[in-house]
Amino acid sequence: MQKRRLGRTGLSIAPLVFGGNVFGWTADKKTSFDLLDRFVDAGFNAIDTADAYSRWVPGNEGGESERIIGEWIKSRNARDKVVIITKVGSDMGQGKKDLSAAYIAKAVEASLTRLQVDAIDLYLSHWPDPDTPYEETLGAYEKLLKAGKIQSVGASNLDADQLRAALDVSKAEGLPRYDVLQPEYNLYDRKSYDGKLRDLCMAEDIGVITYFSLARGFLSGKYRSEADLGKSARGGGVKDYLNPRGYGILAALDAVSARHKVKQAEVALAWIIQREGVTAPIASATSLEQLDSLIKAASLELDKDDIAELDKASA
Repeated sequence: MQKRRLGRTGLSIAPLVFGGNVFGWTADKKTSFDLLDRFVDAGFNAIDTADAYSRWVPGNEGGESERIIGEWIKSRNARDKVVIITKVGSDMGQGKKDLSAAYIAKAVEASLTRLQVDAIDLYLSHWPDPDTPYEETLGAYEKLLKAGKIQSVGASNLDADQLRAALDVSKAEGLPRYDVLQPEYNLYDRKSYDGKLRDLCMAEDIGVITYFSLARGFLSGKYRSEADLGKSARGGGVKDYLNPRGYGILAALDAVSARHKVKQAEVALAWIIQREGVTAPIASATSLEQLDSLIKAASLELDKDDIAELDKASA
């Protein structure tokens, strides 16, 4: 499978990233191991997680996903087979989003321990921290890069003005820059990335890996009414998509997927994979059947009429 260069990081990844937010939440340890085995055996190599996954689950404290990934890497001797992406800055009990130098120095050690690796391939600022200057955060990353504890840095959830400001600080102060962005982006949620932010990423050669690539599962087509929301633990986040625009996007997905004899989710991911300005989408699965479907998206070629139909419905 042909890999794609991830911005200026020096990393190459397959055109689909596994979303590890499900590990320790809707996928137990055995299921998680089975999913990771299948994912890597299919030729994919990038796994996305965060220290905060999955604090939202009753009884969890955060770090569950990283810990499962670390145990899998060790048991399979798989470190050289995967690109590990994790994040820092979410509330892990400190009561706020935190990208201070002191916090990053502590958090990275916890992530390395849970992941059982010597270095994190790509370390992302999970959220903007309005209380910490970019100079301080990027300076902390510079120390970690020099120490070999991380290999590259990026950010998630920045808008165009915030990313521009961070890049300007990097250039002016001679500090590491954000070489990867992780924005929310899918056929329904296009507004925050398309436009200024996408233009900036393309102009600056910033790698882009998208999250909520299936709009919390809505673009799988299994949620057609409020009665469907109980079909999974994540269904509660889908209600906002049940509107005329959402139904129009589903209709376009139904038409394109019928023509290609594939599933709606495969079409939705293929649209992102073929989108200029995107390196790869992140997608999660909780069963081998789901994962096998997602894997097919990487080889699905949509033609210009397919793209036009999806673009029109989602505009």
